[in-house]
Amino acid sequence: MAIPKFLVASIFLALLALHGVQALQSNQVTSKVAPEDAYSSKIDCKSACAGRCKLSSRPNLCKRACGTCCARCNCVPPGTYGNYEACPCYASLTTHGNKRKCP
Repeated sequence: MAIPKFLVASIFLALLALHGVQALQSNQVTSKVAPEDAYSSKIDCKSACAGRCKLSSRPNLCKRACGTCCARCNCVPPGTYGNYEACPCYASLTTHGNKRKCP
């Protein structure tokens, strides 16, 4: 028994519409996850990096690298060393030699 072309076409269109609705719903869910405050308020990178680099042996180099990382991630880990878990973006940035970019 042959299936009418109209029935095949309508099933295909229904599946396509269902896929489109699911894609829209997944976009709405992911857009709600991002906090609005993270994009609207910028931290003061200069003072945050001054605190981070105050014990560095090369403070100017440290502040420059920290400032670049802070501008990209909008966060600086607390303290003068470590605490990278407080800012995963800051910890994930690397140089071309795969060394940690951010102090």
